[in-house]
Amino acid sequence: MHPTLNIAVKAARRAASVINRASTQLDLLTVQSKSPNDFVTEVDRAAEQAIIEVLRDAFPGHWILAEESGESGPLNGQESEFAWIIDPLDGTTNFIHGMPQYAVSIAQTKNGVLEHAVVYDPNSNEMFTASRGAGAFLNDRRIRVSRRTRLSEALIGTGFPFRQFDNVDAYLAMFKELTQKTAGIRRPGAASLDLAYVAAGRFDGFWEMGLSPWDMAAGALLIQEAGGLVSDLSGEANYLTTGNVVAGTPKIFGQLLPIIQAWRPASMRA
Repeated sequence: MHPTLNIAVKAARRAASVINRASTQLDLLTVQSKSPNDFVTEVDRAAEQAIIEVLRDAFPGHWILAEESGESGPLNGQESEFAWIIDPLDGTTNFIHGMPQYAVSIAQTKNGVLEHAVVYDPNSNEMFTASRGAGAFLNDRRIRVSRRTRLSEALIGTGFPFRQFDNVDAYLAMFKELTQKTAGIRRPGAASLDLAYVAAGRFDGFWEMGLSPWDMAAGALLIQEAGGLVSDLSGEANYLTTGNVVAGTPKIFGQLLPIIQAWRPASMRA
């Protein structure tokens, strides 16, 4: 394992220890609403701080973009080509309801290109990791996207709009058509894990709109290193910027993307 990835794994485990302790005392949590249906707890903030401490100790000269604390520059004040993208607790709504589907997501970029990725599920102790050019792994076992080639046999993951509802009609149209053309659609509620599941062959494809970079960065590299494809709704690589993502095995991706594109709202056609 690459030394940088080792540090990211250490940071993810440190955050998970914070999350696991809190998961036994959910009734004591203080929950705040950042916006409608978008929640944050002191666990999110404590887990994020645990990650940042590990990363800052090892890489004081790197940028950090974290969900709760935002962007912070290198401690030495110098410019850096490296940045970390962190979601300390992806699936907070699941977490506060005691539903065991949430994860820690950590990714590193170099000049904007994804280099290392960790998605850790503390409930199942599943550690998904990837480094550019070195493959994707689940607990040190190499993983690949599934071999399914027919959309009618595919299990597709998604996420319902929950922050903004401007495009909910377009989403429901996509959902309706894909419900009829696939083996099933699942919405577990943590995008980083959904993307990791594509990499591991549990899902054959995934799509969602309105995500943030920390929801997608690590999972996207996992899929690419597992032999899959990831794009925005235009079929380009700007998903971290647009917040809209389509992913899957090469064959399923090719059948999924045109359906998503056919129903995308006019604002996403530019």
